[in-house]
Amino acid sequence: MDDQSYHYHVMRRALDLIDAADGPLSLDDLAAQMQMSPAHFQRLFSAWVGVSPKRYQQYLTLGHAKTLLHDRFTTLETAQNVGLSGTGRLHDLFLRWEAMSPGEFARKGDGLTIRYAFTDSPFGEALTMATERGICGMAFTQETGRDAALDDMTARWPNADFIEDPGVIAPLAQASFTQKGEAALHLLGTPLQIKVWEALLQIPSGHVTTYSEIAQSIGNPLAVRAVGTAVGRNPISYLIPCHRALRKSGALGGYHWGLPVKRTMLAWESARADAG
Repeated sequence: MDDQSYHYHVMRRALDLIDAADGPLSLDDLAAQMQMSPAHFQRLFSAWVGVSPKRYQQYLTLGHAKTLLHDRFTTLETAQNVGLSGTGRLHDLFLRWEAMSPGEFARKGDGLTIRYAFTDSPFGEALTMATERGICGMAFTQETGRDAALDDMTARWPNADFIEDPGVIAPLAQASFTQKGEAALHLLGTPLQIKVWEALLQIPSGHVTTYSEIAQSIGNPLAVRAVGTAVGRNPISYLIPCHRALRKSGALGGYHWGLPVKRTMLAWESARADAG
């Protein structure tokens, strides 16, 4: 387990303690319950997010989503040109993406070779998949386990050939999480899904939007339910940031790989935005 994944597990344990507590936990309490010295615990948190454990607790609360909607709501322009290809920027990682043709989608992966591997990430173990044209899948196993995550992802392209290949996939995953270099994405979805996923790519790190705003941006304001379904079917979690889509009420909504992972992603990005 590398440092980033270890830090995630520390954060996850802290999140569970915070959720179970009646009120804020002191640095001493958190450190003691995780069998660490306060100084060591403080260093781990500060190194990971650039803020103190006390400040970070605020990002992990359920109310943080409402704060994000109030302070960092992203309005997606209705008139934006949402095509089937484009370029975008996520953090310092440059993304380029390409959508499959309707014929490719209809063949459900027939003729495609998809390589995959399980690697560490800041949010626990990740399953990353790629075709020769780019990353086509990313999932997180913390809540579901390896087998369920792999079954879920492979079922999306039932006619594809799958090869476990850490040698090819691990560098792609590492570049994605360290935000260095350029990552190519291969979007495998319906035209509506691809429009929704491209809209998600317009949301800056540390910011959020709503399902209704996404529906408006793709020119179909009444399709909120369909947008929610498309967000949930996003096969490339984190890189296509479906975790940044919230309900108008400020509720987190769903997250395919578990709400604790979504909350940690939002907290991680928000803390970095504030620290920067």
